[in-house]
Amino acid sequence: MSNTHSDFLKEMGITQWSSRDSAEPSSVDTSTPIQAVEKISPGHWWFFGAQPQGDAQLLFQGVIRSLGLAPQEWSWKNPGDHLNQLQVPEDGLPVVAFAFGGPVAQKITGEKDALPQLRETILALNNGSDEEVPVIASFDLAQLLAKPKDKTLLWQDLLLAKSMLQNI
Repeated sequence: MSNTHSDFLKEMGITQWSSRDSAEPSSVDTSTPIQAVEKISPGHWWFFGAQPQGDAQLLFQGVIRSLGLAPQEWSWKNPGDHLNQLQVPEDGLPVVAFAFGGPVAQKITGEKDALPQLRETILALNNGSDEEVPVIASFDLAQLLAKPKDKTLLWQDLLLAKSMLQNI
């Protein structure tokens, strides 16, 4: 695992492990700066869910740092807002939506399936516009605090969203 991925996992509170069978630690190329390896292509992230508080807020801040997002590159959206009023920014940059929790994903996409079926799938924001905004569903932040082992699945979902944003 590269230093970059290790740093991301550490920011999210995920402990890196290595096999006890391996006598030598794996070599890591540290010659490339983190920004050059993991810089996300310009775009906007819309995060949907209950506004995080306390430890959930700390976890969310770790997600933002791990993704390397600047304040103008992301915004928090309330799933109870009128989705048809959400406008894709006019700067021409792509948008990806990230839903924290199954009920949130269902509300913003119109899907009926439970979270296990919605994860690892690219959904679409149900905002009534011609411009399709991809949605990635993941776990609620409070649930991740109760089940820290699911943070690795959150990271997989974030990587899917990042990949989606880079390929729009």
